[in-house]
Amino acid sequence: MPPLADRFSPETSLPVGEPSADLLPKRLLYATGSALGGSGLGSTSVESARGAYQRGFLGKVVCNGNVQRAIPARYVRSLHLHPVRGLSWLDSDEYYGAKKRYADWIAARKVRHGRYDFFHGWSGDSFQSLVEARLKGIPSAIEIPTWHRNKGSNKRGETQSERKARLAHQGWKHWREWLPIDRPRMLAEYDLVDVILVQSRMAAESFLAAGIAEERIVYVARGVDPQRYAPGPPPEHFRLIFVGALIKRKGVHHILAAWKKLNLKNAELVLCGTLHGEMKPFFNDLATDSVNLLGHIPNVQQELARSSAFIFPSECEGFAKATVEAAACGLPLITTREGGDMVIDGHNGFVVPANDPDALADAINLAYDKHSDLQQMGLHGRNRVENYLTWDHFRHRLLHAYAHAKKIKNH
Repeated sequence: MPPLADRFSPETSLPVGEPSADLLPKRLLYATGSALGGSGLGSTSVESARGAYQRGFLGKVVCNGNVQRAIPARYVRSLHLHPVRGLSWLDSDEYYGAKKRYADWIAARKVRHGRYDFFHGWSGDSFQSLVEARLKGIPSAIEIPTWHRNKGSNKRGETQSERKARLAHQGWKHWREWLPIDRPRMLAEYDLVDVILVQSRMAAESFLAAGIAEERIVYVARGVDPQRYAPGPPPEHFRLIFVGALIKRKGVHHILAAWKKLNLKNAELVLCGTLHGEMKPFFNDLATDSVNLLGHIPNVQQELARSSAFIFPSECEGFAKATVEAAACGLPLITTREGGDMVIDGHNGFVVPANDPDALADAINLAYDKHSDLQQMGLHGRNRVENYLTWDHFRHRLLHAYAHAKKIKNH
């Protein structure tokens, strides 16, 4: 088997040639607890399903809403009118857990009927479906949006606190506590599935640390449409931009602290995304007049294209799609290794340790001082996207992942 660095990097993980047709599915069932299309995981889901549709082996997509036009509606079982909609008054983790469980139940029934020869789902959405796939003897794959649920730590299948919570929530009176997708359920999915699709090297390492066999881990990275996300003219002043949920996990409080510390002249920090409650105290204490909070915007690519550099100091991601989109727009990146595999340090951006506002401030200051060199660094990132990280590359990796799953199942 190739070395770890070769299997889990954009340059060296791209398979050569097409997999043999007899190793590809004939009728794929694809399921996601999210909407098909749109933003977030839905943007990845539609590209996965599109690859199967283009190759002629898409059987059906089960999803919680259909907001795309690339795949005809007859291939999509949308649950936008499902009965769980009546539970929208629940807390968010309960409501999303209910939607995921219902989508999984529908997908599991379809697997059980025996019309499909491959199941592809998402972590947290697929337990019942994977049980049925195992009983049917068909290959299966699940995508992981971030890391192994243990996040690199050594935990048992069910911790003492999880066991106490499970026993305390027995009976119909505790039905709400049963709804969120818990860690043991995800661990069971890892055991049931044939191949685990990871988006970054850090994600792969988290599964290896948990004892998952390397042959079951397949690197698919992320993709972007380089026609939609393209460079624009350089701004007149230093414009640093962040895109994503404004939460602590993505290091936004560290960005604000570093920015206030630096107090750069003729510079602007742009934050695109929803400001969550946990961030409001940090924003009130640390935001300066040069911080521009745009909130959620529909045309992110336009804001990226007119910026100088992109910042994303997350402490845990799979492969943040915003980093690939920013690189496609010709921006150098300031990010963490935990944020994904987009940056080669010093080549197309700067890699900093997670949760280190001083190192983050140094990187921002370096980008500010090298303002005239940023366009060349951004060009390096754009070239990396075009050569290894488009959606076509993603779908090519995915085809080989299906073939690999079938080989594992046959052996």
